[in-house]
Parts: sequence; structure tokens; C-alpha cells
Amino acid sequence: MNFNNYNHLSIYLIIFLVFMAVAEIALKAITLWRSAQNKQKGWFIAIFILNSAGIVPIIYLLLNKNKKTK
Repeated sequence: MNFNNYNHLSIYLIIFLVFMAVAEIALKAITLWRSAQNKQKGWFIAIFILNSAGIVPIIYLLLNKNKKTK
């Protein structure tokens, strides 16, 4: 059994997980900012509380992409 292959796999997995975590934080921050600016408390609370791997923020951004912030 060659353990070098597993070592490379774990490095790529760690890089992938770090990238996904940073993307989730950025997406959540943008979505929370927009929902706060649009005074949408329900969306803000849902996005803030639920950990959905980016699904709820993406749904919000898609549903509210044409709404202008004041």
C-alpha cells in the first residue's frame, strides 16, 4: 500500500475544504448585507441561523437579484 497517494489526497481535500469555507463566509456576508439593506428580517434571520452550505444565500440572491437597495 502506497501512503504517498493518501497524503496528496488529504492535502487536496484540505485545500478544497478551506476554499469552500471561505466561499461560504463571503456568500453569507454578501447575502446578509443585502437582506439588511432591503429590510428583510425574515431572510436575514434564516440566513444567519441556518447552515446550508450556501444553498439559502444562493436562493436569496437569485430571488432578489433585481431589487435595488435604498
